[in-house]
Amino acid sequence: MDNGTPLADRIRPETLADFFGQENLVGENSYLKKAIESDSVRSMILWGPPGSGKTTLAKIIARATASDFVQLSAVSSGKKDLMKVIERARENQKIGKRTILFIDEIHRWNKAQQDALLPSVEDGTITLIGATTENPSFEVISDWVQELIAIFLSVIS
Repeated sequence: MDNGTPLADRIRPETLADFFGQENLVGENSYLKKAIESDSVRSMILWGPPGSGKTTLAKIIARATASDFVQLSAVSSGKKDLMKVIERARENQKIGKRTILFIDEIHRWNKAQQDALLPSVEDGTITLIGATTENPSFEVISDWVQELIAIFLSVIS
């Protein structure tokens, strides 16, 4: 047992089969389960309250699709961090590997930061999974709303 790893990370589900509380999203005939199984996951925004499983679901998607998973926090990252991820994603493309960029609290990124990422999502260099607690229709640029699938995670009770 690794005592240096936070408990939440040690008990975090690693597969869809272990991901409970959001059956409407990951159940047998759900869009998301079919997309993962066919390795055709599109960029998306996971919208839901804290603790609803947004980060966990993003990690499960990356693991299930054998993608390189990169996580940024919109609160503490900027354009320089983004440019490093884009370069990493371009290198991954050369070897046929997908890069999933998970941006926690994406609604906190300003318009310029969101605009800087958009071309890499549109051309397939990066598969974006953004997480937000805010309605994406109001908090992310309109180009994102048109480009990304919005998936609502409900409160886990």
